[in-house]
Amino acid sequence: METEKPPKNTEQEERFRKVKSLEQSFRDMRGLGGQVSVAYKDLCLFLDVQLLVGFKMPKFDLYDRHGDSVAHLRGFCSKMMGASGKDELLMAYFSQSLSGSALEWYTRQDHRRWYTWDDLAQAFACHFHYNLEIIPNRLSLTKLEKKHNESFREYGFRWREQAARVDPPMKESEMVDYFLQALEPTYYGHLVSAIGKSFNEVVKMGSMV
Repeated sequence: METEKPPKNTEQEERFRKVKSLEQSFRDMRGLGGQVSVAYKDLCLFLDVQLLVGFKMPKFDLYDRHGDSVAHLRGFCSKMMGASGKDELLMAYFSQSLSGSALEWYTRQDHRRWYTWDDLAQAFACHFHYNLEIIPNRLSLTKLEKKHNESFREYGFRWREQAARVDPPMKESEMVDYFLQALEPTYYGHLVSAIGKSFNEVVKMGSMV
């Protein structure tokens, strides 16, 4: 079954997309969905996308399902400002800003559900919204323990990455205090003298224990 083509006129095309988006919402509510095809024309989600004159692919920060999905959308749109209003172009190249599980999510979607950029952005933000619900706090950082199969250096970087997500932001001295509280007694006994040093210095000291 051929997909209905939108009219060429820009204003009519925008109206068409909004109407089709509304129709899809009603179909979703009734539990209807499309089947996945491995044909080239279906795997290449946006066959008719035309690049803008002089368009150069920006270097995107990759999203791998961790972190604030809305913040990622903002970053992507900021780098694609020249494509404002070009919904299919935005939707087609959004995959270039994804990796890992997030890219897998994108490739598994039925692109026929996305008539506008807003459709894609809403689906993306909703799917990865759980990241905002599990943002670490100061107490949870003290419970973030070192894994048996990781080096102290790897653990320090992993812990620091989570600490960077705490709101309000932590000062370096505060991070050191909470990091020491998260350590096993063996490490704590050797590193308690590190209070007042930088976080990187503490990690280097721990690596030698």
